[in-house]
Amino acid sequence: MTTHSHHDHVDKQFGSQAKDYLTSAVHAAGRDLQRLAERLRDSSQACVLDMGCGAGHASFTAAGAVANVTAYDLSPQMLDVVADAAQERGLRNITTRQGYAEVLPFADASFDIVISRYSAHHWHDVGRALREVQRVLKPGGILIMMDVMSPGHPLRDIWLQTVEALRDTSHVRNYSSGEWMTMVNDAGLTTHTLVTDRLALEYTSWVARMRTPQALCEAIRLYQESASEEVKRYFALQADGSFTSDTIWLEAHKAK
Repeated sequence: MTTHSHHDHVDKQFGSQAKDYLTSAVHAAGRDLQRLAERLRDSSQACVLDMGCGAGHASFTAAGAVANVTAYDLSPQMLDVVADAAQERGLRNITTRQGYAEVLPFADASFDIVISRYSAHHWHDVGRALREVQRVLKPGGILIMMDVMSPGHPLRDIWLQTVEALRDTSHVRNYSSGEWMTMVNDAGLTTHTLVTDRLALEYTSWVARMRTPQALCEAIRLYQESASEEVKRYFALQADGSFTSDTIWLEAHKAK
């Protein structure tokens, strides 16, 4: 799949259910959003870019603490949801911009902080996107990356990537902590904070959010049932298909 066709596919996958992500419990709350609010508490003058903003939950959290937020996403429908929700919440310091993660339409050194939450596993070329982050960050600027994380172990990794791809055909990859640190370093940024956590995913809402076709839902359930005991224990796989994934919070900075 070419870069352009992948971007078209991601837009198609998410545009039609943009409003579902605004009300999704997984996306609207979480310890990572609490951590983000705390992290930005002393950044009242900061200009922030939210890459792959989705329905805007990280943007809304940031907007309460910083000077301004640019909510950036591939999907125009998602951006419409963000703009409407920001207006309803009285968040006047959020603007929206459409485009690809790999080609940011911003000048060099435009932002103090770049954040991204539950988006990077859809990016066609994470390395290129991170190099763009490095370019648009001001000297001393900060990247805060939040995403579902691969466990790293081959058996667990392939299980996670398989159920993710069956559920959402625009999925590219969940990366391990080691892969993240390597990609960030290769982009010219320096990692200084890495926190891992666990995220419970309720099966019915997880597939409904993506409107996963019934045939693929059945394939997921069959694949889950065939998993080894080690995999079932690691992901806390439940009888109804619900399971728990690893998440990562990574902070890196650009040299001054």
